[in-house]
Amino acid sequence: MKNYRISLPEQVRIPIAIWALTLSVFAIGTTEVVMIGLLPTIAKEFSISTASAGWLVTAYAIGVAIGGPVLTAFTHHLQRKKLLLILMLLFVTSNSIAAISSGFALLIFARVLSGVAHGVFVGIGANIASSLVAKEKRATAISIMFTGLTVAMVTGVPLGTYIGQHLGWRFTFAGVAAVGFFCLLANRFWLPNNIQQGKPIALKDQLNLLRKKSILIGFSLTLFSFAALFGTFTYLSPILADISGFTENQITLILLLYGVAVAFGNLLGGKFSNTNPAKTLAVLFSILLLTFGLMFLGLPYKIPALVLVAVIGVAGFACVPGMQLYVIQLSEKYLAGTEDVASVLNISAFNIGIALGSSLGGILISSTLGLLSISLMSAVFSLIAILMAILSIQLEK
Repeated sequence: MKNYRISLPEQVRIPIAIWALTLSVFAIGTTEVVMIGLLPTIAKEFSISTASAGWLVTAYAIGVAIGGPVLTAFTHHLQRKKLLLILMLLFVTSNSIAAISSGFALLIFARVLSGVAHGVFVGIGANIASSLVAKEKRATAISIMFTGLTVAMVTGVPLGTYIGQHLGWRFTFAGVAAVGFFCLLANRFWLPNNIQQGKPIALKDQLNLLRKKSILIGFSLTLFSFAALFGTFTYLSPILADISGFTENQITLILLLYGVAVAFGNLLGGKFSNTNPAKTLAVLFSILLLTFGLMFLGLPYKIPALVLVAVIGVAGFACVPGMQLYVIQLSEKYLAGTEDVASVLNISAFNIGIALGSSLGGILISSTLGLLSISLMSAVFSLIAILMAILSIQLEK
């Protein structure tokens, strides 16, 4: 059952509507990840350690993982287009606050607000994108929207970091706010005016999502696969330098090519996840397991390392459309009307998985096991994701 209906022909509305969502996700993805490149600059200005500045990343994740689902639950009655416009206004406001922040506490507050806007917009946007197309094209629509995130990794983040390093980090946030304002206008004029949601359901019924075993397993696919992916990706630069022997300039180029692989994988995953996302995910998780296992042996050699990194980029992000569609399908099946909440909770699962993988990776690096052990950790998380996918497929039968 679809939550949204539009009266105009699909061929007229779909491309431009999804393009508006894609542009918005590009801006959101840029402000999320660009902070990693700005941490040293911000730490220096506020005379704090880089570790303390890292709370800016944590604050954003908290906004996504906790604030996003809470706000979604309390705004279920709002018309969807109106809600998206409010969220983009919140995004512009939060980045404007960040740009004029005179104190670290205010900057933390701005990051939390940005995270909340991220969690709700991306989650609801994915549900809307999937509803604007025919049933057999839903994962493709989601993958197109999520291309905004991959483009942000390839272009937005390096550009934002460059601006921050040469003009000051405030100019980076001001630039993101300006892009966000353009996205606000794009959503205002390009999204259909008559997007309708299903009948509002009570908050307690929405929270019943967390009591459904099938839906929780769906969230676990996202959590464990992204713990695997970002457990390695977070430390990819030191891995390529210390184990594979690449220079700093070579690593910059490799990360750019990785971004291209991510974009290709995202679109490819959308194509193959349209009909049976759960089985597609099981195959992709198996590819990740094999690749992370081979990394343990192949990272000391440059050519195999390059191939393996590319495969991780393609296979890892090919999972994204299928995972988002799958939780929407499960919520439609078990608790119709909770698709938005399920989609936003899945965005939270992405961020929890990222935090889990990166934090455990940091612990391993600090131990005697060293950098190579991270690939084995990612392999273990991939194996858990495979087992959960198999369990989910069996349950749904």
